[in-house]
Order: sequence, then structure tokens, then C-alpha cells
Amino acid sequence: MMRLANKISLVIGGVGGIGGAISQRFSSEGATVYATSRKSAETQTEPGGTGTIHALKADAGNNADLQRVFEQIRSEQGHIDVLVVNAGLSEHAPLGAISEDHYDRTFGLNVRSLLFAAQGAITLMQPGATIVLIGSIAGDIGTKGYGVYGATKAAVRSLTRTWANELAPKGIRVNVVSPGPTDTAMMAAASQEIRDALSRMIPLGRMGKPEEVAAAALFLASDESSFTTGAEIAVDGGMAQV
Repeated sequence: MMRLANKISLVIGGVGGIGGAISQRFSSEGATVYATSRKSAETQTEPGGTGTIHALKADAGNNADLQRVFEQIRSEQGHIDVLVVNAGLSEHAPLGAISEDHYDRTFGLNVRSLLFAAQGAITLMQPGATIVLIGSIAGDIGTKGYGVYGATKAAVRSLTRTWANELAPKGIRVNVVSPGPTDTAMMAAASQEIRDALSRMIPLGRMGKPEEVAAAALFLASDESSFTTGAEIAVDGGMAQV
């Protein structure tokens, strides 16, 4: 049985990388997926699944774009069953090099846009709906040069707890998936030396795959996690756990 059959899902930052893997997995489990990206939009049907992915051109950091997405879903579907917020920014900047622009851009996309995406989505959610936020183990560890990024992900973890408490009376669950180093196109741009160094820090001896993060997101989006809210699932090969 498909775990998201007849579900309407919105994946913010859902084209490529971890978000793309989530959109693909949700579609293969029967969901109709609206996936946002700053790139051009196209609609596709996933082979082997009953779901459809509608790729929408929208900047996650632009509230007007988000509202346009919500209105399209309201018009075409009437509601949202699953919201995933994946869009994020990670840039290196040690304390002495942090600029106002770096701070504003990082918090703007990683926290501000996530907050307003959740705020807009709950107006379209009914009891039984779920929100899955994509955090990072960077919120739990102190990675040199990524203090602002880590602070944004700590904020995401905190918001998960608060929103789970606030939305429980409405029957809406809120959880967060926190990946460790994951083998995406962004990570592929790093040098082999950096990749090898990261892998040595992970007890399982390798970086994660986007599909492994998507599997955790699927669990939290589905009824299999019906008694789980306010929780964090780390998909990090044990990097921040042991």
C-alpha cells in the first residue's frame, strides 16, 4: 500500500538535492507533489508511481512567491496534507568575517522563509496534516566557520518544538529531519580532501545519500509516525550521536 496515496504535498526547495529526493519519494508513494525551485517550472509524472510532481518557479525567500504557490494549491486542490521546508543556505564565514549581508541572507532563507512557509501552509491544513522541517546536525555541533548556519538550524529545532505544541490541538504534527554531510551536488563541488575528512568523522564511514534523508521524511509525513510530534530524526551516520 502506498503510504501517501491521495495526499497533497508541498516541498519548498523540492527540485534537486535532498528536496528533489523527497519529492521523488513522495510521488512514488502516491502523493501529488508541488515542488518549488527558483529554476524554471515543469510538471512531470514519476515512473513507477501514481503521484505527480508539479515543479513551480518560486523563491522561498520571497513572501509574494510563497503566497502565489499557496493560492495555486488552494485553487487546484483545496488543502495541503504534508508540508516539507527544505530550502536553505550554507556559507562559510568565521566570526571575524561575518557581514551583515551574510547574516541577513542566511537567517532570511533558513529561518524567516521557513517560518512564513509554515504560517501560510497551516491555513490550508486539516487535522491529520503534517509538517516536516529539514534541519541539520550543524544546530547541535560547533563547526568552525559555520556559526551563523548552525544558529539557524538550532532555531529550526526550537521552532519544531514550539509549533508541535501550538498545532497539536489542531491535529497537525510537526517534526524535523536533521541530516549530516550528504552527497548532493553541492557537496560534490567540495574537494576530495574535504569529502574524505568528513567521511572519517562519521562512524558509518561515509556520507549520506539524499534518498536516505527522504526515507526519514517519508516516515514523518506518513501515518506510520502518527504518535510522533516535536521530534528530531538525525540522518547523519552517527556523526553527532556517538
